[in-house]
Amino acid sequence: MKQAKVLNVAELKRLGAVVENTRHAVRNATAVALSFYAGLRACEIAALKVGDVFELTGAVKDTIYLSAAQTKGDDGSTVFVSKRLAVALRRYATAFPKKIARPDDALIFSAKGTKFSAQTIVNLFGTLYNAAGITGASSHSGRRQFVTELANKAINPRVIQALARHKHLNTTMRYMDVNDSKLRSAVDMVNYQL
Repeated sequence: MKQAKVLNVAELKRLGAVVENTRHAVRNATAVALSFYAGLRACEIAALKVGDVFELTGAVKDTIYLSAAQTKGDDGSTVFVSKRLAVALRRYATAFPKKIARPDDALIFSAKGTKFSAQTIVNLFGTLYNAAGITGASSHSGRRQFVTELANKAINPRVIQALARHKHLNTTMRYMDVNDSKLRSAVDMVNYQL
């Protein structure tokens, strides 16, 4: 099974530009941020409620607790909100203050105000990647990018596994992108003198 593409810097910039020029830019940017900055799956993004992400005061929570019904598998999980994700969520709160006041409403919603399904989130990502001219990317690309970025920063694989909410480390390892540039950089780190 082919894995979702990890985007390069140019593709990330194109995606960002496309998102900002869509009709529902803030909503779309929020969905992308949840994928890329927290590693959420499409089903998890679709399942989020306003109250999962925002306090009753409208402040962004620093931790999102997903119930077993909201995530893959039989267990609930914890998602830590990074500074970058918090910025995206505060932008969302500013754009939709009435929405933030309704904690039981779906966080990501259609133009008609209805809840997105997991498939609708998948379709949204497909539309955004297509508009950005990025082939091979899917709704899982952000999640894979999240894991790869942590690995590139030399974060302990067990920590990455916990942040990705994987039961098995070998699953997490499959998410990490390896390419010739990374391999070349790795061997260049061997610098002892013979």
